[in-house]
Amino acid sequence: MTTDDSAADETQPPTTMLRFETPSAVYANMPHLPQMTQQRPMETENALNFLLRLRGSTTPEEAITFVSFAVLPKMAIWWGYECLRDAAHVLSAEDRAMMELVAIWTTYPDNENRYRAMKAALYAPVRTPAIYLGLAVGWSSGQIAPNDPSPVPAHRAPRAINTAVLSCLARVDLAQRQVRLARFINQATLLTR
Repeated sequence: MTTDDSAADETQPPTTMLRFETPSAVYANMPHLPQMTQQRPMETENALNFLLRLRGSTTPEEAITFVSFAVLPKMAIWWGYECLRDAAHVLSAEDRAMMELVAIWTTYPDNENRYRAMKAALYAPVRTPAIYLGLAVGWSSGQIAPNDPSPVPAHRAPRAINTAVLSCLARVDLAQRQVRLARFINQATLLTR
């Protein structure tokens, strides 16, 4: 075995999917988040414990909002995509076309695919859950537009993801809403460990 092979076989440290190490740091660095939730993390609380506490609160939807802001944009968009896919029966044909653009970007996250999804979302006649997810793709990183060097504000993608998932949940039949919310939060626990 060569030295290059042995380096490849070494155990790598786990990569985090979180923007910040603690929920307190998320709240401190993402000023839009505290404006959108009533609950606050305890100083020593980790992301998973805070998520579980939100799930058991009187406002479990805040778990969706927290995850939208706490998780790195690409993974949060993937999670949002999975949530919408779980409730695919509420999506229109236009939503499915946007979901295809989102799926392409999650597999091939280059600027061309990002701008393609964003353009389709910006020109959509109606803002549906999938359209908000397309906007999140466009606002996930880099320049705001090909001809505009301004960076995308950090709160834009999380707000769009939050809107996508919560508006999808609002379209689900009332009798199934709590079941879907529980599924969405359960999927999110994988991202906060």
